[in-house]
Amino acid sequence: MSYSAPEIIAAKRDGAVLDDGAITWMLEAYSRREVAEEQMSALLMAIFFRGLSSGELSTWTARMIKSGERLDLSGLSRPTVDKHSTGGVGDKISLVLVPLVAACGAAVPQLSGRGLGHTGGTLDKLESIPGWRANLTNDEILDQLESVGAVVCAAGAGLAPIDKRLYALRDVTGTVESIPLISSSIMSKKIAEGTASLVLDVKVGRGAFIKDFDRAHLLAETMVALGRDHGVATVAQLSNMNAPLGRCVGNALEVTETLDVLRGGGPSDVRELTLALARIMVDLAGLDVDPTTKLDDGSALATYHEMIRAQGGDPDAALPVAIQHESVLASRGGVIQEIDALAVGVTAWRLGAGRARKEDPVSAGAGVEVLVREGERVEAGQPLFELHADDVDHLASAREVIEGALRIGDDDVAPAPLLLARVD
Repeated sequence: MSYSAPEIIAAKRDGAVLDDGAITWMLEAYSRREVAEEQMSALLMAIFFRGLSSGELSTWTARMIKSGERLDLSGLSRPTVDKHSTGGVGDKISLVLVPLVAACGAAVPQLSGRGLGHTGGTLDKLESIPGWRANLTNDEILDQLESVGAVVCAAGAGLAPIDKRLYALRDVTGTVESIPLISSSIMSKKIAEGTASLVLDVKVGRGAFIKDFDRAHLLAETMVALGRDHGVATVAQLSNMNAPLGRCVGNALEVTETLDVLRGGGPSDVRELTLALARIMVDLAGLDVDPTTKLDDGSALATYHEMIRAQGGDPDAALPVAIQHESVLASRGGVIQEIDALAVGVTAWRLGAGRARKEDPVSAGAGVEVLVREGERVEAGQPLFELHADDVDHLASAREVIEGALRIGDDDVAPAPLLLARVD
């Protein structure tokens, strides 16, 4: 059967369900650059408005996977399980979770990305550790998974390479927020990674990519179904991202907080979410281990050190520290009504911890320390935030945002639940 781009675009524009052949032809022709960028942009916009059926989405994702290589992890002696977060503020969970689940006996192939805008990137955080390197060959990934059980590294260009081109188009055509396109983008790379099972941490709230619970729940359901359709046991956990996660937002700052958690301390919300995800991952991997024991007895910390050393890093080295510091003080006494994760994330970005474009550099030492929690009573003049930057210009830029990141009132506030729903 012959196909043409204009006919496929028009069919989706009018609400038709595309057959497997049409989807396969369109993506393969686009990969060969026989379909123009403006034609694919038109199809993405049609999908944005008309959506994709479960069958269309499964085929779309399969063709994205087949556009590149697929890692083969079947030769490992450990069961494989990974985790993906949809992105948040202060989200250093992977830094604790990967070595923790590896200490429980699994192999965790965490292929991660860099931060953009107000959300931080796992690779940026780990690159604040002297000597640590993000780029590994496939053989290095396999060797480290077998010997250590944990690897956090950059996803290779060979995994679902068409996704990079499609995402760039979505970014400039206003189609990023399409749930089918988000789902296929995330899941094509995770399935190509070769893991047998996967846990998705779907963030919801002010600091999340998706603010609305119902849309986030639909995204979770869509990704879980995609994983199942492609042979990957997948569970999603929806978690609250109205307020920042933990107390530190920034690269080296979050590594320091990670070490606090691995040593048995750290913020209670980071520990709670880490253990909730770890229990799901261990269960999916078929391991009869309580992750709490491995966190509390130092096993996870020891595995973290092994993981960092295996990638050239020195886990005992001093981390970068910003030159400029400034405290933000409470203008009045009262109760912290809310802390806006988005505003805190933008503040960290303005301080230099994040980037506006993928090629921008980041400051390892810049960021925000959140010194109070929602529901906590404070006095006038009490420090609320500590800002860290490499120069005074970044401090001045951040100050404009951080002043609106927190609201103080007189009413008592009950802490909001962190874990919102689970989707199997």
